[in-house]
Amino acid sequence: MTKAISVDSESLIVAMRRAVRGGTHWYIALLEAMARWTATEEDVDGRHYVYLVAGEAFDWLALAERLCLALDGLVPDVERDALLCRGRPPLALSADEFRRLLGPAKHKAYLNFLYGVEVEEALQLAVEDDLRKERRNRWQPEDAGLDDAVFRRIYGTTRDEMLRDFLREKKLPRRSSLTLERYREFLYWRFKWRMRCQPRPRVASDTKKGLEWLHRMRRDAVTDQRHSPGRR
Repeated sequence: MTKAISVDSESLIVAMRRAVRGGTHWYIALLEAMARWTATEEDVDGRHYVYLVAGEAFDWLALAERLCLALDGLVPDVERDALLCRGRPPLALSADEFRRLLGPAKHKAYLNFLYGVEVEEALQLAVEDDLRKERRNRWQPEDAGLDDAVFRRIYGTTRDEMLRDFLREKKLPRRSSLTLERYREFLYWRFKWRMRCQPRPRVASDTKKGLEWLHRMRRDAVTDQRHSPGRR
């Protein structure tokens, strides 16, 4: 069910703006607002925001986008774009400081999103890259049945079978379309399936593979930005 903007959200936005105008760095004020934020989804100016995937995984960058819009004119465009497009914060906070500013509950939900959505998707991309290289070396078509091959290597079954089980568990129609929100929920469901059904050494190995791929993507994004035309 879609939730409209709450009075509490508006009061947090007012307090965040006031803090930035009073000299608090916008990123610190943004994290402090996140720590107190209660809405799990909103409709704002024709855009539907979902901040909590499957009731457990906090998509902090979705909320960051929402709050940055509310800080229009108070956030440098370069810093905002680096955070929202490449996940690069403007301040190098320690892990402990980031956790303190978000608060324990939000930080736990943030980790759920990091590992359950971002790393899970990165794992899929990493395995896809491995399979493409293997097929290229064997002079085989790279794309034929690639999705199912990726799912079989990670989960031991096909994408359609995993999706069927997901929809059944969520009590959704078999032909439900995967919106962005539903796709992320599917990723998180697969992550929890791995945690529950696979041996711990295998889980650790696959999670490490996904993390390495995610770090590589972020590093490449930074490199591309530094070498993009017109950058000074």
